[in-house]
Order: sequence, then structure tokens, then C-alpha cells
Amino acid sequence: MKNITIAIDGYSSTGKSTIAKQLAKELGYVYVDTGAMYRAVTYFAMQNGYIDAEFFDKETMIASLPYIRLEFRFNPALGFGEMYLNDVNVEKEIRTLKVSNFVSRIAEVSEVRAKLVEQQQEMGKGKGIVMDGRDIGTVVFPDAELKIFMTASASTRAQRRFDELTKKGDAVTYEEVLKNVQERDYIDTHREDSPLAIADDAIEIDNSDLTREEQFATVLRLINDRIKNT
Repeated sequence: MKNITIAIDGYSSTGKSTIAKQLAKELGYVYVDTGAMYRAVTYFAMQNGYIDAEFFDKETMIASLPYIRLEFRFNPALGFGEMYLNDVNVEKEIRTLKVSNFVSRIAEVSEVRAKLVEQQQEMGKGKGIVMDGRDIGTVVFPDAELKIFMTASASTRAQRRFDELTKKGDAVTYEEVLKNVQERDYIDTHREDSPLAIADDAIEIDNSDLTREEQFATVLRLINDRIKNT
């Protein structure tokens, strides 16, 4: 079977990572969660005092980029790679609402995007990869054989994220999560460098009313058709 590149873009909390992991496992492809990479850089900035609710020391953040080492290390118990920041597993730490509150601001920085896009393109040179994020089909892999754009209503996405966070024991309110979703949507779609947008040849899927099983079956059919006709 011919290997292809699958680019999955979309708004926050649309389940991009979930379906990308499912597809990679089904196809035997490499899975790359680019959102985790931006979250790890954000966590680094927070830990070093470069960003908080009051200020953002962008210049120091940029100057520190050479000291940030990101790596996905496969965890066989989970079935996917966990994010390591400078040899430390930060998979749990980067999934909090605190990190979510700052990640879009970090992702706006052109120097950060350039560093991570270069790494992402290197990861996908051999094809046979599923990568999800905000600009995979438009910037990272504009020639990807299949581009999917995931969307859902803000309220639906906020409820999903709220359920996920509270299940992990995080003390958050639905209103906080909804505000975060709406703010991230605005920043992601209005930044100057690589704003979130639907690629001209992407297939849009609104999963507001789809189960995970229905969504997976829909996308898998698209992949099989694309592999067959490529």
C-alpha cells in the first residue's frame, strides 16, 4: 500500500489528536501532535517567567529557542509518543488550562513557528505520517495527499474540553473553558503568521453531532479512496 501524508487541521478541542492517533494506529503511520510541540514551548516560557497574564517577554523567549529540545518518545502502554522537553516528560503538564491560556500567544511568534515547522517538515519527509495542528495543510505540508479540516461549535468544543479537564481532576468551570476556546479561536484565525485557515483542497468535517466511531469511519473512507487513487 502506498504511503501518503495526512494533514489534519482545525479549531481547538475538535478532537484532531484523538482521530489522528486512531488513524496512525490503524494505518501503521507515524503520528505527530504539533499542538503538543507548541504547548511544550509555552510551558518552557511559563516555567522561565517569560509569559504570564500581565506580560510577555517575547525577545527573551526568542533568544531562548536554541535551548529548547523537543522529542516525542513512544510509550507502548499508551500507543503513542509522549512529549519530552529537554529530556523531561511534560505530557501531563502541557495539557492544563493554564498552558491553553497562553499557547496561542506563543504560537503567534514567527520565530517559534519557523523553528517548529522546520522540525515538522523533517519528520514527514518519508510520508506515512498523520500530523495534526493549525497550519499543516496550508504551511507544513501544502502538498499533502489528504487534508482534513475539523470544526465544531464553540459550545460543543468547550463542553468536551471541560469534561476532559474535570475528569483529570482540574478545578475549572465551563465558563472559563468556553472563554479560552473563544479567545484561542480569535487569536488563531487573526495572527499574521500562518493563521488558521481551510486549505483550498481540504475536506471540512463538522463533528458537532458525530460520535468518534462515525468520525473515524468517515475519515478512514476518505483515506482509503485517496490511497487508491494516488
